[in-house]
Amino acid sequence: MIAAVRGEVLVRRPDHVVIDANGVGYRLTVSAETLKAVPATGREAFLHAELVSRDDSLALFGFASEEERDLFGELVSVSGVGPKVAIATLSGGPARELLRAIAAGDAKRFQAVPGIGKRTAERIIVELRDKVAGSLEQGVAEALVEAGDARSLARDGLVNLGYAPLEAEQMLDGLAAGDPQELIAGALRKAGTGKAA
Repeated sequence: MIAAVRGEVLVRRPDHVVIDANGVGYRLTVSAETLKAVPATGREAFLHAELVSRDDSLALFGFASEEERDLFGELVSVSGVGPKVAIATLSGGPARELLRAIAAGDAKRFQAVPGIGKRTAERIIVELRDKVAGSLEQGVAEALVEAGDARSLARDGLVNLGYAPLEAEQMLDGLAAGDPQELIAGALRKAGTGKAA
């Protein structure tokens, strides 16, 4: 099984790329979204890959992210959605947007894809909604954990600068999540005439 391809871009077309990996040219069918991430001919590229085996052919598909590759796998698991239709679907926007559309039950978003009618679009929503909602919730939870870690580090930094823990919390309230340094700087700007560092 081929899971990824790294090498020099030999060919870059609207529907596929050819990457030379140690003297072997791999032709990977790609979505319009992945093509945006593929550099110009002669530059090095890295793509996640999925090999699809049919009775009469082997086809290699390339993806800029694991998230897109995973969504491709979910889409082809739906009855009536083959690899070509799945790639056309992935060309309709970033994988995260498509996941949100599935979770929101936006069948019309998928009906706009050539090869997907009303029934297939509804089938995509019905079959993938629960799976997609779980992965979106996990992504949101991970983002919240990261934001929480940055906030606690910023709070500790403010306490080290001489602020009381409660005062530090109040200074951080309402600030957009960022790295700890950005949060501390924002809190100090917000405090304005408070204690100096």
